[in-house]
Amino acid sequence: MSTDPWGRVDDDGTVYVRTAEGERAVGSWQAGEPEEALAYFRRKFDELAGQVTLLEQRVRGTDLPPAQAEATIVKLREAITDAHAVGDLDTLLARLSALTELVAQRREEVKAARDVARAEAKGVKERIVAEAERIAEDTTHWKTGGERLRQLVEEWKAAERIDRVTEAALWKRLSAARTAFAKRRKAYFAGLDEQREGVRSTKERIVAEAEALASSTDWGATASAYRELMRQWKTAGRASRDVEDELWGRFKGAQDQFFQARSAVFAERDASLAANAEVKEQLLAEAEKILPVSDARTARAALRGILERWEEAGPVPREQRDRLEGGLRKVDEAVRRAEEAEWKRSNPEARARAQNTVDQLRRSIEQLEARLSKARAAGKDKDARDAEEALTARRSWLEEAERTLAEFS
Repeated sequence: MSTDPWGRVDDDGTVYVRTAEGERAVGSWQAGEPEEALAYFRRKFDELAGQVTLLEQRVRGTDLPPAQAEATIVKLREAITDAHAVGDLDTLLARLSALTELVAQRREEVKAARDVARAEAKGVKERIVAEAERIAEDTTHWKTGGERLRQLVEEWKAAERIDRVTEAALWKRLSAARTAFAKRRKAYFAGLDEQREGVRSTKERIVAEAEALASSTDWGATASAYRELMRQWKTAGRASRDVEDELWGRFKGAQDQFFQARSAVFAERDASLAANAEVKEQLLAEAEKILPVSDARTARAALRGILERWEEAGPVPREQRDRLEGGLRKVDEAVRRAEEAEWKRSNPEARARAQNTVDQLRRSIEQLEARLSKARAAGKDKDARDAEEALTARRSWLEEAERTLAEFS
């Protein structure tokens, strides 16, 4: 019989392994020496030990799922329990038991981590749903809102899954928000199409009126009509792009036709008015020589003759009209001011009023001088001061009144 610390080979070739429960037969060996039999069954043990060691490394050093680790432990325990091998099988089983405890701990950690991840995923998905519902209810930026809803769906797919009931309820809300957004967007564009059709009708009417006016020669009234049509165009809103471009082209073409014709006529007329402008330039220079006005009557007579020739000269180009008319107006205003001043000087009623004012002030001064003398003689200082102040004011008034009276001389 050959022996080993963990097993032996009996004389009849039976191989035994020693365990805490006693010996059990693991095989027989008839083909060679007992030592060869033990060596063979030790190798079987080494294979099992290697599997246990590998499992330990995977459990401790990798993220091996607990369920997979437990399944492997069960298989190895069954294999070791019934193993046809010679070695310290009890130690291998003890090592598996230690792994079982470690895996159980790992399972709890994984479960806790999963719970945290699910809670975080729930928060993420609730945030996604809330944002989707806000978009569905409030946004009017349809392109941006639609793109954001698509992004939210992708964020939903990328998030961790949560419990089935909550997941289904949140997904139902997200789907409802997307549907509500789509319906609201469809209704908006339907209304927009209706509105644009109304704008199209309005602008077609504007274009028809513009085209009817294109050949008009009533320059002033037609120009005003085009300005009104342009105002209506701007306030009508916008039709669809192709309709807007087509109608604007027609409107602009009619407007350009009219204004180009008007410009051509005005240019021809302005050319014929250039000679009139030269005449009025000379007349304005002649009128300006009247200034400054020294004799209003003579100035008015000279200006009257200039005005007669001015009217005979006829119209001038628009760009010169304001300057020429304004220059002549200044001369006329200067002559009118001189006439008004002359009339004031020659007005007998005004002269009489000025003379009366001077006479009254002189009498008042004489009375105040007498009062002052009496007050001084009587030693009444306060009365004297009052009289002096009144005299000062009356004398100042008299100087002004005398200057006014002198203007009538």
